[in-house]
Amino acid sequence: MGRSEQKGKPLHLKLVKNWYFAPLPPPQSTANLGIMGVQEFQILSKYNQWANRRIFDVVKTLPDDTYRKDMGAFFGSIHATLNHILVIDRLWSSRIMGEYHGIKSLDQILHDDLEALRKDREIMDEHIIRLTGRLTAGMDGGLNREVYYRMLKGGEKHVSPARHILLTLFNHHTHHRGQVHCMLTQSGVKDIPPLDIIFYLREND
Repeated sequence: MGRSEQKGKPLHLKLVKNWYFAPLPPPQSTANLGIMGVQEFQILSKYNQWANRRIFDVVKTLPDDTYRKDMGAFFGSIHATLNHILVIDRLWSSRIMGEYHGIKSLDQILHDDLEALRKDREIMDEHIIRLTGRLTAGMDGGLNREVYYRMLKGGEKHVSPARHILLTLFNHHTHHRGQVHCMLTQSGVKDIPPLDIIFYLREND
């Protein structure tokens, strides 16, 4: 059967040495790679809030010494890692909005108290949802608006479209929530809720 006769038929995956392969798509320009739809950005902003709430619901059950214990993660403890996530949110969201972020270092502790950190986390997550909503609606220059900024370390100048900054922000959350999840497991916490986005989508379908 020729390729033209196969159009419209589902691809059948072949099992080869325990790995699945499907035919590769034809080569295409990389100009539009990374272009994600409006709905996906909105989903990510709300998923981000959902996942953060799940993490904080578990973290608040920890003894304080466990919460602050250096467990060898990049920023050491759960306490420092959760603060770092908020630090980066302030950096990127302020850059998009053209505002002064007030951040001094990537390991800055914004809140020593967990409850204060949780409250600020909620405020920031709502802010990210609203900011994403405005950009996806074409406001404030939209997702393709070029954002000019300096790196915190070294002051190097850069320019990125707002959509790439949002992707970076959401990816950063996933990266460090994974570290917190690992530290919770190492601390002996049982029944940590799943954070996969598919569970969020099922709950909010």
